[in-house]
Amino acid sequence: MKDFSVSAPDRQIDRIYVDAEQRDGSYKMPSNHCHPYFEIYYLESGSCRFFIRDRMLDVHSGDLLLIPPQTLHYTRYLFGPCRRVDLFFRKTDLGADVIPVFPEQDRFFRHWQLMQIPDFFRDTVSALFSRMLGEVTLNDSRTQPLLRCRLQELLLLCSRIGLSSEILPPDIHTTDRSIVLAAEYMRENFREPLRTEDIAASAGLSPDYLTKKFRQATGTGVHEYLRFLRLQQAALELVETRDSVTDIALRCGFSGGNYFKDCFRAQYGCSPREYRAGQR
Repeated sequence: MKDFSVSAPDRQIDRIYVDAEQRDGSYKMPSNHCHPYFEIYYLESGSCRFFIRDRMLDVHSGDLLLIPPQTLHYTRYLFGPCRRVDLFFRKTDLGADVIPVFPEQDRFFRHWQLMQIPDFFRDTVSALFSRMLGEVTLNDSRTQPLLRCRLQELLLLCSRIGLSSEILPPDIHTTDRSIVLAAEYMRENFREPLRTEDIAASAGLSPDYLTKKFRQATGTGVHEYLRFLRLQQAALELVETRDSVTDIALRCGFSGGNYFKDCFRAQYGCSPREYRAGQR
């Protein structure tokens, strides 16, 4: 699937995709991105830096990330060659008998998860991915049903043997505290009319330095990230409330309804009213 792009936020997938690539410092992601389907990112070898929502992670061999739909993320390969496997799927690919097995299933599939696969089980996990990659190469009428079986086996196995991020050593969670502080400040205050100076002060940086450093670390600008947070909350409120589009826009930090509608269409590929109608 060399030509499969995950950069378009309004593009849905119609099957399971899996891909493996070797990456090093010469590879540059064009920008951060999100997409309307799940992603499993598994690092078979090497180390990289991963920005996801408001967290900066150093990801190492044997680490597996479950990334829910519409979760902003960005990868930088700063530490030498890596081999990563990417798996893209819809919730419908999981199977009704699989989801109830997961603890706190609603939270599990709504929030990103970082799991560390113990050394003893890494060959088993890698073998599962290899079988899935082989199915993609074969690509016959049995490929998708078998990929669904492998996906379910993978998630069930990882939920049994994976060490969750909550019990991993603290140094795997964050490497650049100032960027994390800035991101956390925006998440806590996105409803307010924030200025770059306010955000920079929360991280103990000058506005110019924050602007440069935040983009280098996350692949997005400070105010692009702030807009993403506001749109994400607005999308949630469009579904969960009957409030007017204008009221939601103002409550989520937008200065006016027209600007909000333009931003929303750029992010989700439809108007706020169309999005609300499609989610009900």
